[in-house]
Amino acid sequence: MKLGRLNHVGVATPSIEKSLEIYRTMFGAEPHGEPFDLPAQGVRVCFVDTPNSQIELIEPLGDNSPILKFLEKNPAGGQHHVCFEVPDIDAAKADLEANGARVLGEPRIGAHGTPIFFVHPGDMGGVLVEIMESPER
Repeated sequence: MKLGRLNHVGVATPSIEKSLEIYRTMFGAEPHGEPFDLPAQGVRVCFVDTPNSQIELIEPLGDNSPILKFLEKNPAGGQHHVCFEVPDIDAAKADLEANGARVLGEPRIGAHGTPIFFVHPGDMGGVLVEIMESPER
């Protein structure tokens, strides 16, 4: 597997609205669209465009959200993951597993509407890595 384009950096936040205000004030940035819920993943998300990538703001959605544990350790929020694109999600998963990486769950549909999975940070130098199939442009 070859490392693909950086698609986004995921930033956990207790409030998307407050985070958007920071990006507006500090950088003059606006959201790519309205925040939306991903109930299957237990998160609410909103993207902010940058010239070469995106910031994905991630807020917990419900009491079982995987972001809650992160926010317990980091109450103000912070960098949660980085996401790289690949042309074939199944081939990427097979290659990573063949190289000893722990893939966290089966591929599922992510916020961009394409298949994704996560790789355990212990196998990626301490960084939670999301792998996503490249969206059609």
